[in-house]
Amino acid sequence: MSGKYHIQRKPVRIPVPDNKIILEHFGNASVQVGPFSVAHMTAPPGWSEPFQTPDFDEVTFVIRGKKQFEIDGQVIVLCSKESICVKAGTHVRYSNPFQEECEYLSFCTPAFSVDRVHREE
Repeated sequence: MSGKYHIQRKPVRIPVPDNKIILEHFGNASVQVGPFSVAHMTAPPGWSEPFQTPDFDEVTFVIRGKKQFEIDGQVIVLCSKESICVKAGTHVRYSNPFQEECEYLSFCTPAFSVDRVHREE
């Protein structure tokens, strides 16, 4: 790692039980170069997570497919080349109830960590 930049060629695969693929490029599980995290994710059809109230802002940019967000009773669907910023403290549920895979990028600040996500059981 240079003092001025870091090229990430080997992101860390984060193991998750729901067939979602998470490749963290920068963050707590991979290379810490700032107070943020960046991950490339692929969510299979039918994937969903429990509701959560994270202690970080999260920007999602959809590369292909669609991703659904449930925020305070409102359902929002993002399509390819669309993005959203969900602010810290927001009660949100992420899912892919569609028939196609969803590929997207996630940017969190401060960096994602399990103790900051506050997922419901």
